[in-house]
Amino acid sequence: MPLPKISAVGTFVPDHVLTNADLEKMVDTSDEWILTRTGISERHIAEPNEATSDLAARAAQSALERAGVAASEVDAIIVCTVTPDMFFPATACLVQHKIGATKAWGFDLSAACAGFIYGITTAANLVMAGTNKRVLVIGADTMSRIIDYTDRATCVLFGDGAGAFLIEPSTEDGLGFIGSHNEIDGSGGGSLYMPAGGSKIPSSVETVQKRMHYVHQDGQAVFKFAVRKTQEACLTVLDKFNVKPEQVKLLVPHQANQRIILAAAERLGLSRERVVINIGRFGNTTAATIPLATREALDQGKIEKGDIVLFAAVGAGFTVGASLWRWA
Repeated sequence: MPLPKISAVGTFVPDHVLTNADLEKMVDTSDEWILTRTGISERHIAEPNEATSDLAARAAQSALERAGVAASEVDAIIVCTVTPDMFFPATACLVQHKIGATKAWGFDLSAACAGFIYGITTAANLVMAGTNKRVLVIGADTMSRIIDYTDRATCVLFGDGAGAFLIEPSTEDGLGFIGSHNEIDGSGGGSLYMPAGGSKIPSSVETVQKRMHYVHQDGQAVFKFAVRKTQEACLTVLDKFNVKPEQVKLLVPHQANQRIILAAAERLGLSRERVVINIGRFGNTTAATIPLATREALDQGKIEKGDIVLFAAVGAGFTVGASLWRWA
């Protein structure tokens, strides 16, 4: 079986920045309150004419340019998102058309904040199976479209952005995908969700008036589960593939809350220098946080060839994922 590798990382965020000072004028909050509890200073917000597919296409094009690969050479596109342009067609179809990936098939993957982990796991298995040579995995969300900016508990957390990995066969022995661990716990479905708009509670004047098309979150339940499961998923995947925590060069976690990241890292025995944290400038961009953080780590020289990199995320559902790679 060909060993998959991450051959390029591309990202895109909208130009408009929403700062904590801006939020102070919108809801009862403060810069100190937000920073202390989340670690976030600012987040990028899409313009009214920017949809998830637009952000996703820009990130995909960036990854392809870095790899020197034409869009026509892409075999598959996986768009990980909970904010698709519309219910159907899939956002992957819209991205495929926008970037000119004329030979690609694709689909959307919905696993909330763990979506990108699920996406790269799926792509790795497509490459290992030999059925697809080049797979674009895109994490993209315009969370500002489903955030209630009168709810200070959620509106301070989220931002918009996109990131993409190009995954293809490695040409060097031992470099590339090591393995993954994924799980779900549906008992947590009511802790983080958007109540209306689906088949259970279709859109209506009443659902709009009751603000049921926005993110609803039980912050304490999500926080406790995320800290525990981030650590457990990391330890599970490390144990499964006989890798010790001290062998991990870098942990790239989902950027939901700085306190969650630091608590999980401490439990894993990882120093601050071995953990990527960039939530301060982007907020929680849901499926886009991991590629955004990875691109920043690469730009800062924190990842080198041969390094073991561990990706981990917990999201609504609850969804859980950890993915282990030896950087190629």
